[in-house]
Amino acid sequence: MFAYLKGEITYRTPTFIVVETGGVGYHVNIPLSTYTAIEGQEKATIYTHLIVREDAHTLYGFATQTERSTFVALISVTGVGANTAQLILSSMTVDEVRAAVLGEQAHVLQRVKGIGAKTAKQIILDLKNKFSKEAPDSAPVLMPMADNTVREEAISALMALGFNRIAVQKALNNVMKEHPNAAKVEELIKLALRALAV
Repeated sequence: MFAYLKGEITYRTPTFIVVETGGVGYHVNIPLSTYTAIEGQEKATIYTHLIVREDAHTLYGFATQTERSTFVALISVTGVGANTAQLILSSMTVDEVRAAVLGEQAHVLQRVKGIGAKTAKQIILDLKNKFSKEAPDSAPVLMPMADNTVREEAISALMALGFNRIAVQKALNNVMKEHPNAAKVEELIKLALRALAV
């Protein structure tokens, strides 16, 4: 029904925003990744997905179309509702979700609160073919998997130092783009600390 909303962000929290467009304020549920992406923006284009139930019409919004399509794929899985899909995208990047599915790494998905072994396996079973068709060059998607444990260790270490998880993930994403060969935990932490100090 709604493809996207383009307008002023009049209210924001880590879980939802209000987007005003055409004099109407829309309450839009968002994952943390979207909250981070629109940080500091007064106006934005939010790609939306409307879920209609008997008792509610709920709008979910995303910073990118890829994020929205991943959300739609997740809610198509038996046992994964909209809130769980939102939580998955708040805990992992789209690339991490796809890499976990393509690499059949249920334990990575189980790190998300509320995702048990059964649900993680169901996500992999239902989405592996879909994701591999969307990314025929699936090798590059799988490449970060070797680094996922290292990245998680770096996140844990930086959070133990008192940094916010969102800020840490943002810093590490930038570090890994700028330094693709950084493979050691200590190296990532040092580079991320520099980025966080800016």
